[in-house]
Amino acid sequence: MVGAAVAISVEAVVLVVVGTWWWGESTEVEPQYLGAKIEGDVVTLDFVKKMMDDFKNQKCLHKRYAFQIVLQMREMLQALPSLVDINVPDGCLLTVCGDVHGQFYDLINIFELNGLPSEENPYLFNGDFVDRGSFSVEVILTLFAFKCMCPSAIYLARGNHESKSMNKIYGFEGEVRSKLSETFVELFAEVFCYLPLAHVINQKVFVVHGGLFSVDGVKLSDIRAIDRFCEPPEEGLMCELLWSDPQPYPGRGPSKRGVGLSFGADVTRRFLQDNNLDLIVRSHEVKDEGYEIEHDGKLITVFSAPNYCDQMGNKGAFIRFEAPDLKPNIVTFSAVPHPDVKPMAYANNFLRIGMIVFLGYNVCSRVDAKFVPVQGAAGKVNFRLGVLI
Repeated sequence: MVGAAVAISVEAVVLVVVGTWWWGESTEVEPQYLGAKIEGDVVTLDFVKKMMDDFKNQKCLHKRYAFQIVLQMREMLQALPSLVDINVPDGCLLTVCGDVHGQFYDLINIFELNGLPSEENPYLFNGDFVDRGSFSVEVILTLFAFKCMCPSAIYLARGNHESKSMNKIYGFEGEVRSKLSETFVELFAEVFCYLPLAHVINQKVFVVHGGLFSVDGVKLSDIRAIDRFCEPPEEGLMCELLWSDPQPYPGRGPSKRGVGLSFGADVTRRFLQDNNLDLIVRSHEVKDEGYEIEHDGKLITVFSAPNYCDQMGNKGAFIRFEAPDLKPNIVTFSAVPHPDVKPMAYANNFLRIGMIVFLGYNVCSRVDAKFVPVQGAAGKVNFRLGVLI
């Protein structure tokens, strides 16, 4: 799949920087544009700060610089393995965040509470950066820009919402088309396929968006060997990493989402033992306090989108790990105000109306029923009864 993709070269990046057209898009910066600018081909902290300030004031980044950021990310992510090892030196910290789901103003609040990403203050964002919240373009460009600025300042994992089928229905595709262009829809879809699937912190903490597997005996080497350069399949290790959830009873069961599976504390314990790990951190589920500790303390769910969909009233959370002991220090926070743009403002009309109806009847609770789109083998979207994701 990598070979089928168009490789990024220095010449390609230069085309964006000095040329006036790219993929049929004009990248010439108009004289009246007063927003953030990348000088040359280096993304700097000053640029990222200016871009975030512009976003807070509901201003757009020029397509020229958005192209530059996303193309640099494509090159960078292609070179990464499916399972990324993170080394945190003794006395240093790593902050793990869960789903952000397009809630840009809450993302900015995380940085205000915990500091901007840097080599000295690194973050791991554990998937589901986009969809549902209507500031997903701002979220993804901010995270990508920090990664371009300093690759070791921020680590990014794929979530189940970094996929074409989900983006088409839950808002990101429509938002990209509105704020950028159709060209970016395809570009983001490609780049999302290059995101790593999981991370391991200091060979002890396994971090993944969804959860574990339908079979025992899966080793970290099996995850490293996954060919991730594709849309998420309906079954198999990659699917289960992105979609599975913990359950309070032993063994395995069918997923409440209609895809992936549910797994108990015994499954968690065996996976940790088989891989000489101490803890699993995952995201993927809204929690009242922004987090939940399960499976005898061996699994933590972290969710970083407070007052999810402007309706749920939940807190957000992030986890700070300090080496060498890597004891999780969980910080919770509340939602902050944002401009009056409703969740899923750019979503498929059917889903947007459906969400309003469900929320209006208070059906969307932590285990509520709703129709969840799942990409079929033929690339079609099927609706299965599932839960809020």
